[in-house]
Amino acid sequence: QLRNQYQGVKAPLERTENDFDPGAKYHIPGNTPYTRYFLAHILQFQFHRELCKTAGFEGELHRCSIYNNKAAGDKLIKVLEMGAQRPWQDAMEVLANSREMDATAVVDYFAPLKKTKAVIAVGNYHLK
Repeated sequence: QLRNQYQGVKAPLERTENDFDPGAKYHIPGNTPYTRYFLAHILQFQFHRELCKTAGFEGELHRCSIYNNKAAGDKLIKVLEMGAQRPWQDAMEVLANSREMDATAVVDYFAPLKKTKAVIAVGNYHLK
């Protein structure tokens, strides 16, 4: 319903309670926690922001590339060399300069989208 309202797309067939799509994801029937994937997504942005700082990058976060940057590479190697011998919080402190997760890097990365005032037209739907 919301996808149709906001994105203008709908399922090709009407869905019923017999259609159990989440069961196709092995985590659901296997009772495997999914939180790790959510947290990994947040950490990915946090690590990217800190490696960009290490690389000396100044500018919008989405434009940063640490490719071929020795300082960022050395920092990443240092963390990877720690392996599982130390608590993950120690590795995070080395890489992100903090032992705490911080989702503001996600906000920083996507900030240019928030600034955009353009209207995107998709079919008969207008998104602001």
